[in-house]
Amino acid sequence: MDGVGAVSSRVWTVPNALSFFRLALVPVFLWFVIVGDDALALAVLVVSSITDFLDGWLARKLNQVSRLGQLLDPAADRLYIFAALVGLAWREVIPWWLVAVIVARDVMLAVLGIILANHGFGPLPVHHLGKVATFCLFWALPLLMLGEAFAPLAPYSLPLGWAFALWGAFLYWWAGIVYIRETARVIRLPADDSGPHSDRLDREEVDGA
Repeated sequence: MDGVGAVSSRVWTVPNALSFFRLALVPVFLWFVIVGDDALALAVLVVSSITDFLDGWLARKLNQVSRLGQLLDPAADRLYIFAALVGLAWREVIPWWLVAVIVARDVMLAVLGIILANHGFGPLPVHHLGKVATFCLFWALPLLMLGEAFAPLAPYSLPLGWAFALWGAFLYWWAGIVYIRETARVIRLPADDSGPHSDRLDREEVDGA
């Protein structure tokens, strides 16, 4: 029972609770984007960003950094990006081909994860190109929404948003090619019998798992 209690306490920490709250806001955000209420959608995104900062700060402050928290944060980022993509494409603000390009890369990563697992390896650490691509996309979509919500800002926010979106999509696939090459390299290595583990890229190329 003590072991179960310890695991439960690690899951239901304040930082993790904030991460779950951030995830719970994703469908609310998606609904506002679909119905075209971009101002409220941006407000939800601001709340999510503040929550993201707070859960990271509290995790370090309270020494409650957990593997679950490290998984929830990037998952939330991707879900917000996916929700914004689908909502804006539904309204024909962005083309569906952009959605397909970005989603296809995530599907490819899922396939790579299955291949690695079948060879006894865990997921690869996040490459810095992937982080930069996510950063670009995470700024691109709110900028496009800002132009839709406030017409006077459109001449400035829309070109900037499209620049971030196209550059982010390009870097997203550049990072994907890096992951393909690393997966091909890793599966040639002997698997560790102690269980799945994450291989490491060169330390200079990795910003963290």
